[in-house]
Amino acid sequence: MTAPRILVVDDEPNIRDLLITSLKFAGFQVRAVSNGAQTISAVLEEEPDLIVLDVMLPDMNGFSVTKRLREAGYTAPILFLTAKDDTEDKITGLNAGGDDYVTKPFSLDEIVARIQAILRRTMQADEESVIRAGEITMDQDTHDVYVGDAQIELSPTEFKLLRYLMLNPNRVLSKAQILDHVWEYDFNGDAGIVESYISYLRRKIDPHSSEPLIQTKRGFGYMLKTKS
Repeated sequence: MTAPRILVVDDEPNIRDLLITSLKFAGFQVRAVSNGAQTISAVLEEEPDLIVLDVMLPDMNGFSVTKRLREAGYTAPILFLTAKDDTEDKITGLNAGGDDYVTKPFSLDEIVARIQAILRRTMQADEESVIRAGEITMDQDTHDVYVGDAQIELSPTEFKLLRYLMLNPNRVLSKAQILDHVWEYDFNGDAGIVESYISYLRRKIDPHSSEPLIQTKRGFGYMLKTKS
């Protein structure tokens, strides 16, 4: 089996070199660049399996790089590195198309573990491409989502959250369960991000459904209702 290809993007040579050494030791193929323009060129030359992307780059920030890559059709996961430990900043990054977020200073072991967790999730083949839950239909290959006959556009994180709800219809899921399955870590205990993304989904789904489908069970969590 070919080792996963990781692209490291950081303008600080010491951090870049540490990441290269640690990831190679963990068995990954590693390429490194130092700015946003080089990142886009590197992805076009040879699409990596995952990007470790610093948010603060000299020419453009990591969120802008991610947006451009997503618009160009690049779908592989992106792990952000940043010195900012702020919930709104995390939401901005994830909404831009990122998959995970690590603040500096970080543990190299943690970086490796998060990359392995992301790759396990994204490289796992789904047996069925199309899943249905009540009025919602989701194609896991094309990422098309319909509520009835209406197609809705979701960010990558919204898609993952809705998929988890659809795979567990009529079952109450706690915020901790959602954090574990959608983000795959406890997000420093900040359950507020779950509330934010549930709200985003409701705004997109409710206008097209016969009734509110994502229900709040106070003190317990959230449930996707598919039956009366």
